[in-house]
Amino acid sequence: MQIRSFRDLRVWQGGIEIVQAIYAITGSFPRHELYGLSSQIERAAVSIPSNIAEGHARESTKEYLQHIPIAQASVAEVETQLEIAKRLGYISNDHCDALSSQLSQLGNQLYALRNALLNSKTKSAGSSGS
Repeated sequence: MQIRSFRDLRVWQGGIEIVQAIYAITGSFPRHELYGLSSQIERAAVSIPSNIAEGHARESTKEYLQHIPIAQASVAEVETQLEIAKRLGYISNDHCDALSSQLSQLGNQLYALRNALLNSKTKSAGSSGS
């Protein structure tokens, strides 16, 4: 399949699924967390596919590569916030484990995307001297 837009990227699609799951879960958080943990975890989750899309839309691989670590950091942030929510009793162990598994898979996909971009950058740099 040819990638015509960021919407075609499985890693972006996975990020969107994470956002949907996070919003579904934070809807059940206590009201006093509306501007606290709920807001924080939602913003971190939204940052994942947003940075993938923004990086993909950039004009150079170098710029694209700058956005992947931001998305990876947001994955770690969401994982941490989920753990906090679990320890505070806002989500069940099962919900936390399921989302953590999705986040881990997404983190692996981001790592693979980063490596693919680095490899394509290296190949294009090597062929430009020919």
